[in-house]
Amino acid sequence: MRTRRAVAGLGIALLLAAAPAMAHHAFSAEFDISKPFKVRGMLTKWEMINPHSWFHLDVKDESGEVVAWMIEGGSPNQLIKNGVTKNTLAIGTELVIEGYQAKDGTNKGVGRNLLLADGRRLFLYSRETEK
Repeated sequence: MRTRRAVAGLGIALLLAAAPAMAHHAFSAEFDISKPFKVRGMLTKWEMINPHSWFHLDVKDESGEVVAWMIEGGSPNQLIKNGVTKNTLAIGTELVIEGYQAKDGTNKGVGRNLLLADGRRLFLYSRETEK
C-alpha cells in the first residue's frame, strides 16, 4: 500500500513538473522565419518576466503614424548573461530591434538582437542561436 502511494505521488509530481514545459511554445508555432523585420522605436515599457521578456516600442510606420510593437525577448537570465539589464535600457531609449514577425501579421515579433545608438549590438536570446 505504501509503495502504491509513493509511486502515485511520484507520478503526480512528475506531471506537475512537466506542465510548464508543455505550455511553452515553439518558435514556428507563433513566428515566421520568412518575415524578418528591423524596427526603430522608443522603448515605452519593458517586462523582464519569465519565461520571456517583452519590449514595448512606439514605432513610426511609413506614413509617420506611431504604432505600438511588442517584441518577445529571452528569459531574464538569458538577457542578463548577454548584457541586457534594467541599467542598460531606460524607458525612452531609442532602439533598433531585428527579429521575426508574428505569423498573424500583427505588430508583434520575436527579437533576435537589438542595436543601441552607441553601436552596441545586444543579443535577445542565447548566443548559440546566432550561429
